[in-house]
Amino acid sequence: TEAQTLTDSEKRLRIYMENRPALVDYATLIVGSRASAEDAVQEAYFRFVAPPKPPAIKSPAFYLFRVVRNIAIDMARRVASEARREALYARLIEAEARAPLPEDAAIQREALALVQAALDELPETTREAFRLKRLDGETFADIGARLGISKSSAHRLTQEALAHIMRQLHEQHR
Repeated sequence: TEAQTLTDSEKRLRIYMENRPALVDYATLIVGSRASAEDAVQEAYFRFVAPPKPPAIKSPAFYLFRVVRNIAIDMARRVASEARREALYARLIEAEARAPLPEDAAIQREALALVQAALDELPETTREAFRLKRLDGETFADIGARLGISKSSAHRLTQEALAHIMRQLHEQHR
């Protein structure tokens, strides 16, 4: 019979060729593009039809689909990994572009020092109310409860601190 005259490699080639369109469709679902699916199916050819050491296979068609699936998943992972790497690189480039110049950083440090000096001139309760509101994001009710003052006093102290800081900064830049 014909099956007896075909070599194992020829049988595998026949199974591969009969299933190739379905394999490409299957791989396309996994990798998302027909071109990449074609690459996956081509790679499967080398692993299925002409492997260096052919494994004993009970269900060749099932095995072939499994090979294509594994290759397609590896390809999809590689593409996703490359996309993540490229996105990270783009974020690093963007962050580098946004990084302040040394002169700008010096100006920012100077302004921060002026703000700190202005805060140091304020009474402790006023300074703490400002810190809790502006740096910690606390509500005026929470600030009042923490400092043992009313909500309106917490609001007033925060506004006084901000006004004092603004006056000090304005005087420094005249």
